[in-house]
Amino acid sequence: MRISDILLKKDTIFSCEIFPPKTGVKLEHAFEIAGKIAELKPAFISVTCGAGGNTDVFTGELAEHIEKFNVTALAHITCVASPKEKITAILDDYAGRGIKNVLALRGDLPDGGKQPANGCYKYANELVAAIKERSDFCIGAACYPEGHVESASQDEDILYLKQKVEAGCDFLTTQMFFDNNVLYKFLFKLSQKGINVPVLAGIMPVTNKAQIQRILEISGTVLPPRFQNILDKFGSNPAAMKQAGIAYATEQIVDLVANNVRGIHLYTMNKPDIAEQIMRNLSHIL
Repeated sequence: MRISDILLKKDTIFSCEIFPPKTGVKLEHAFEIAGKIAELKPAFISVTCGAGGNTDVFTGELAEHIEKFNVTALAHITCVASPKEKITAILDDYAGRGIKNVLALRGDLPDGGKQPANGCYKYANELVAAIKERSDFCIGAACYPEGHVESASQDEDILYLKQKVEAGCDFLTTQMFFDNNVLYKFLFKLSQKGINVPVLAGIMPVTNKAQIQRILEISGTVLPPRFQNILDKFGSNPAAMKQAGIAYATEQIVDLVANNVRGIHLYTMNKPDIAEQIMRNLSHIL
């Protein structure tokens, strides 16, 4: 099913994200994770690109496996390190597997450089336009409530975001954030700029202090004092940090649903038990 159609049926949807294994690693464990998360009956499950931002067969294969559980799959595709002809081949592969939804991303610049590889799309809006022109996928794109780390300002980043929407993307998914007020202010700014496609709020349950510190360095996400206190207090106690992280994410989602956010997208980090606990906490709310 197309995600744009799913969004028409419910006021708030709940979805999950998983990632494929590294190249050369067997898919069986990833299939098992996908099956356990599919049992939670999310609106859809997105599958990221391979390790290091490279799109490979595992993304499509795992997305195809998810569809076998009668759960909609969303396959990521990145463009900045893949020649245009490879993008075409990937899209043909996805279509051949029965995948109807793609998340169009620029991806990480190759080798930490400042320019895309030769023959590649430079920006995500170019990728969105190319997909829209040649196929019938439902297209999602990413957005950044605190601004992209490479943008000079949030206003500049929103202008680039509008280009993606005008190129044909059907919905947006945010990068993780830990202060809901950041999202609400961001959504207001999008409305002011005439960006009216559905926005799904990306939520990451933090259960490991070292892991989140690395993610924050890459993403530029800011931790509010309340959450920093949780890390300081429980970060050295894995069991307590897990419990606190699940509780914090649950509280975030309750507030988002109460404020009519269109969707919650859970970054599961391939941990079905955490996704299950959060879904259980929200059983009557969702």
